[in-house]
Amino acid sequence: MIPGEWGQQQWPAPAKLNLFLHVVGRRADGYHLLQTVFRFIDLADTLRFEARSDGRIVLATPTPGVPPEQDLVVRAAQALKVGAGGTAPAGSAANMGTAKCAASGVTIHLEKHIPMGGGLGGGSSDAATTLIALNHLWGCGLSKERLQAIGLTLGADVPIFIHGRNCFAAGIGEQFTAVAVPEAWYLLTLPAVAVPTAEIFRSSGLKRDTPAMKPADWRSGVGHNDLEPVACALYPEVAYHLDRLRSCGDARMTGSGAGCFVEFRDEAAARAAHALLPDNMQGLVVRGLGVHPLFALT
Repeated sequence: MIPGEWGQQQWPAPAKLNLFLHVVGRRADGYHLLQTVFRFIDLADTLRFEARSDGRIVLATPTPGVPPEQDLVVRAAQALKVGAGGTAPAGSAANMGTAKCAASGVTIHLEKHIPMGGGLGGGSSDAATTLIALNHLWGCGLSKERLQAIGLTLGADVPIFIHGRNCFAAGIGEQFTAVAVPEAWYLLTLPAVAVPTAEIFRSSGLKRDTPAMKPADWRSGVGHNDLEPVACALYPEVAYHLDRLRSCGDARMTGSGAGCFVEFRDEAAARAAHALLPDNMQGLVVRGLGVHPLFALT
């Protein structure tokens, strides 16, 4: 799907699940070395972009508690303007595009549907969609690889949303290997807590030496989430959701939490399990996506 040009068109920013998440080491600079399989789902934020002639980046819908200049979508737009500069020979058509990009402005409207602090990648996805959309709308002409490099400066999960395909990821989450991810539906539950990612990774109880896996050895259902025990100890609501979900399948936490999920092969089975949730558990049924909705633009 490719939205239209400026104006009322909605640009999707889908959530992701980590089908497993292993911590296999730590770099000298403190970044954790990870292995995971990213899966896009049809829960999504939406963004709309309006052109400005004054070169400013304005977020029309600030996130409560987040100063606009610190919001990832604003930072992504600013990073694109900076990153587009000087990337093509002077006088070339590409140089004219990057010069126009660097001088452009935008008003951004962000409609949130992905919970914050849920391990679903909402902020990273919003930033990636901003980079993809403005690269197109501003006519910057940057390659997918260049957009991924800019995205990595904003957060480790941003590049996967620009890459646009479900895949096995390694490094700090930016090294991608294609794997077959089967069609699936998911019962996703959302504990009423926001889990700070940094708090989980700081924990002395986090296991950081899970043996590395070869991408070719991964199959659906293989692996676990090394962050899950830490999140459950700090946030009992996460442990409660996982315990209740295990009655209907292999329950797992996504990312650093708090979102929890069970995989099903068809929608009917996922909805049957959803109907059995107790009243104190918020849940929804989501479909796994084959590619990012904006894949054609990257």
